[in-house]
Amino acid sequence: MTTAVVVVSHSKALADGVKELALQMARSNTSVWAVGGTDDGGIGTSAVAIHDALVDALAAANEAVVLMDLGSAHLNTVMAIEMLDEDLRRRVSMADAPLVEGAVLAVVSAASGDNAQEVRARAEEAREMRKLIYGGINA
Repeated sequence: MTTAVVVVSHSKALADGVKELALQMARSNTSVWAVGGTDDGGIGTSAVAIHDALVDALAAANEAVVLMDLGSAHLNTVMAIEMLDEDLRRRVSMADAPLVEGAVLAVVSAASGDNAQEVRARAEEAREMRKLIYGGINA
């Protein structure tokens, strides 16, 4: 079973950067799609672009897990999923995870052959990741 990861951001550069980082950390050619920005290159998200990325991801993998940055990215992802045929819709899940850390964990998990449920769970573990492991200046 293969699982694709779809990264949705308001910024194309951010989505592409998260994809690049996650793939380097996974040391794999796991299926990752980056979707960001508006059609005219501005800041925002597009339900149509997310839909198209999901269709492509599901053509390459059995399942897909989506990670999003801010609120309207979630809203447009929901709309994109609703635009899919029912059989494709069932193969998509959304992770409630921080974008960067969650994407890295998701892509590493997907590269290990985990199914979408496991990939989503790994991504969501990033919510508990501490930034200041050893205290820090103001800890």
